[in-house]
Amino acid sequence: MKKTLTSLAAAIIMITSFSAFAAEKNNPLKNVESEKVISTYLEATTLGSVDLNKFLFDDDFEYRNNSNNDVFSKKEYLQFLKAHKGIVYDCDTRYEILDQSGQTCLAKATMTFDNFTRVDYITLNQGKDGWKVSEVITSYPKP
Repeated sequence: MKKTLTSLAAAIIMITSFSAFAAEKNNPLKNVESEKVISTYLEATTLGSVDLNKFLFDDDFEYRNNSNNDVFSKKEYLQFLKAHKGIVYDCDTRYEILDQSGQTCLAKATMTFDNFTRVDYITLNQGKDGWKVSEVITSYPKP
C-alpha cells in the first residue's frame, strides 16, 4: 500500500511538472524584447490578429480612452479585439519607445488615418512570463 501511494504521488508530481513546463514553453512572447511585444500589440489592434492576445496582456491590464473617458478591463478589451478579428485598419502605423528602465517600458504608437490620428501610450512590465502590456491610454490629438 505504501509503495502504491508513493508511486501515485510521484506520478502526480511528474504530471503537474510536465504540464507546468509545457504551458511555459507554449508562450511565444516569453523571451522576446519589448519591441516585439509592442509590434504584437499593434498587429492585434490594427491588423485584427488575435493569435497571441492571451500572452500579450497582463492580468491587471487596463485600457483607457481619453476622448470619452471609457475604461476597459483585460476581459472587456480582449472581447473587443476578438470581435474585430481580421479587420485591417487603413492607417500608417509607427511606434517609438519613450523610456525603458529596468522592468518597465513606455511606448508611443501613432496610427495616422485619412481624417484623424490615434495615439496609444503603451505601458509594459516585465515579469516571470516576459514583457506584458499592462496599460494603454488612447488619445485623438487635434490636427
